[in-house]
Amino acid sequence: MSKIILFIPCYNCENQIVRVLDQLQSNNNYKYFDEILLIDNRSKDNTIQRSIEKVKTTTINNIKVLRNSSNVGLGGTHKLAFRYAKNSSASHIAVLHGDDQGDITDLTKLLDDKVHEKFDCCLGSRFHRKSKLVGYSKFRVFGNWVFNAIFSLSAGKLITDLGSGLNIYKVSTISDEKINEFSSDLTFNCYMILFSMSQKHNVKFFPITWREDDQISNVKLFSQAKKTLRIAIGYFMKKSKSLVCDQNKLDITSVIFEKQFPGEKND
Repeated sequence: MSKIILFIPCYNCENQIVRVLDQLQSNNNYKYFDEILLIDNRSKDNTIQRSIEKVKTTTINNIKVLRNSSNVGLGGTHKLAFRYAKNSSASHIAVLHGDDQGDITDLTKLLDDKVHEKFDCCLGSRFHRKSKLVGYSKFRVFGNWVFNAIFSLSAGKLITDLGSGLNIYKVSTISDEKINEFSSDLTFNCYMILFSMSQKHNVKFFPITWREDDQISNVKLFSQAKKTLRIAIGYFMKKSKSLVCDQNKLDITSVIFEKQFPGEKND
């Protein structure tokens, strides 16, 4: 029987996170998940406070609002959530970024049709032919198409998105300890995709609606582009042997969750 955990990574998204929680409450979308983990990565704004306030006014009864004991990056937060899912004997872990760019209904459609049970991972693709982009600059679209092509060439398989932030994984496929050796920064998803390709996972890229309204990007474009290109070239030359990152390596055993809210709803 499936046990699905939804993981929401958050960083400096105090205005957007309330809309994400509205998405989950709308049409009882939260009921698709056995447990919801909202994990704040030491935001410098009021993300954690706004999250707690919002949860208390909703009907969502399966959510925990947590904060990392230190800032571990987006990739590091994924590693912590993956560890939690494994320790909780979950069958799947889904990811929905807290910046309100993705639409949870794109994922729940897969759950309704049990598509997630047929694949090792289902990855939301902003550049799928059936996807819809709202407010996305042509420059960024072009750049993503270029990098998708480079990674496809490097992996020898078609890759249509390097990491949209709306995904679902079988926990059995993310239980490999090697994942803890991947970069803990924003390139983590690049490592994950190449890892899946190297392990011959059954991967599905599915269409999504993706929007940019008031989101604030934490990406430094040219620095990120250089890192991403090095990852692709390294994999092309050395395959899975390249999927070890000396920088931003994280010992997740030293990081804990600081529980902020389950309140009465999670007791």
